[in-house]
Amino acid sequence: MNEYGKKPGQSKVNRTSMKITAAIIAAGLVIVLTAIFIMPLVSSTPDVGKHRTVTDMAGNTVEIPTDINRIVITCCGGATHEVMVMGVSDRIVAQPAKCIMPQLKVMKPGFSTVTDAGSFDEVNIEQIVDLHPDVVIAAVTSEKGNTKIREAGIPVITVMVGRGNISQLKREFTMMGNLLGDEQQAVSLNTYWDTKLALVKERVAGIPTEQKKRVYYMLGKTTHTNGGGWWGQEFITAAGGINVAEELGTIRDTSVEQLVKWNPDVIILSSNEGTFMPVGDVKNNDQLASIEAVRNNRIYECPIGSFWWDRPSPEAPLGILWLAKTIYPEKFADIDLKAETQDFYRTYYRYELSDQEYEKFLNPQPATK
Repeated sequence: MNEYGKKPGQSKVNRTSMKITAAIIAAGLVIVLTAIFIMPLVSSTPDVGKHRTVTDMAGNTVEIPTDINRIVITCCGGATHEVMVMGVSDRIVAQPAKCIMPQLKVMKPGFSTVTDAGSFDEVNIEQIVDLHPDVVIAAVTSEKGNTKIREAGIPVITVMVGRGNISQLKREFTMMGNLLGDEQQAVSLNTYWDTKLALVKERVAGIPTEQKKRVYYMLGKTTHTNGGGWWGQEFITAAGGINVAEELGTIRDTSVEQLVKWNPDVIILSSNEGTFMPVGDVKNNDQLASIEAVRNNRIYECPIGSFWWDRPSPEAPLGILWLAKTIYPEKFADIDLKAETQDFYRTYYRYELSDQEYEKFLNPQPATK
């Protein structure tokens, strides 16, 4: 033994054992500390990047999934067409059957069999929940139905469905591009609108007010129309006309006596409300015989494309071009409306519209059941 009472070599062995033990303890400490720092990141990290917010047309800030793969639509008003423009119509899992125009079924055959889960305030909540939508696109006017959907835990994005003006509709396109992940397509659509509306505005700018065509917008029956608070006002004035019913504001009905008193130069007919009215029915109505438009045979059916051209939708500028060309033919003689229409459908709906289909747009017929 040495002077410390230990066998030779024993101290060296003990020191080696202590080093090994310390190394094991240190390694274990590193593992423990690593676990402490890493485990919370794995188990409690929030869903960063899985959700985002969009402000809808009612001003609501709505939290939605980052990726929108399943869409339910509970309104009309061109909402489906906006989804089409953004290139994701295949993600629509439900929409009201009554809102699908015949041409739309030709362009998108799948729309003929898509689920109808109700519309506006009359929605089937159970059906919507079973479809597991990422978002529901609904009307600003259907708060009762929208509330039911929100209470089921489903995000609702509201759109104007005919209540807005041109400026609001362009904001809606921007919002829809944000919602569906194609902001550039929304920019392109808004640029298209600006270009076509500016063309019309420039050509009618020199027409004195007293020479502008005074237009009556007849919706489904003789006395149903749009006052200045509705889209009909935008439609007529954007084409350079004067809406004789502007004074009605948000009122949409008048009398035969008032219509005769207004004495419009032009009458345009639309079946987007009420029933289809043939030109002959208006022309042969003795009560209207004294009206300038009737006497001069200036009564026209508004075209119907994949949506009514006299209603707000992505293709509404085609309707404005049609009306401007109809009431001021000398100023728009060079505008090839067929080429304009086919180009729009090719660019924004990704559909090659035939000459025959275009001709049908200009000759609308009563809806078939």
